[in-house]
Amino acid sequence: MKYPENIEAVAALPVDYMGFIFYPKSSRYVEQPVPLSPSVQNVGVFVNEQTETILQKVKEFGFDTVQLHGNEPANTCQYLRDSGLYVFKAFGIDDEFDWTTLEEYLDRTDVLLFDTKSPQHGGTGQAFNWEKLKEYPYDKSYFLSGGLSLENIGQASRFEDERMIGLDLNSKFEIEPGLKDINLLTQALKIIKNEQISGK
Repeated sequence: MKYPENIEAVAALPVDYMGFIFYPKSSRYVEQPVPLSPSVQNVGVFVNEQTETILQKVKEFGFDTVQLHGNEPANTCQYLRDSGLYVFKAFGIDDEFDWTTLEEYLDRTDVLLFDTKSPQHGGTGQAFNWEKLKEYPYDKSYFLSGGLSLENIGQASRFEDERMIGLDLNSKFEIEPGLKDINLLTQALKIIKNEQISGK
């Protein structure tokens, strides 16, 4: 998210989290301070950023949740948690992903996020092979990200894994990078809601 009116419109939908990207190479990079919505959990997203810079942005914007989307070590996650922040740690998944690389992060993060592996650290609009998640051996909760769209959101919401606690809707629901399409998001949320109700 990066545009005030769009932030307000998305916050009016039944969403739980809203992300703000502080990665200069991203087309969704937030350069100027924007108003956060009090009705959702606002998340500062960082890629291989200095801890001091992360804490500075947290203070400037008022975040209490951060998402680390690069190659950050587990001790950085622990340091940020010890600073009072709720920490998401993202991992790029492909068919060769070694799940044991997550072990040192399990007790040092709050939630994991599984995205499609890419050199640009996400935002590709491409989904990875979700069958890979059936090999995930840990109890840690996670968000599913990467290439979610109206075409596959129903399949994602039906994915039978109680450890999956959220879906990250991003590039397939945009008019342009950082500007969300309210109509598409509304349709997606209806699909998710209906799937969850029918699945009870």
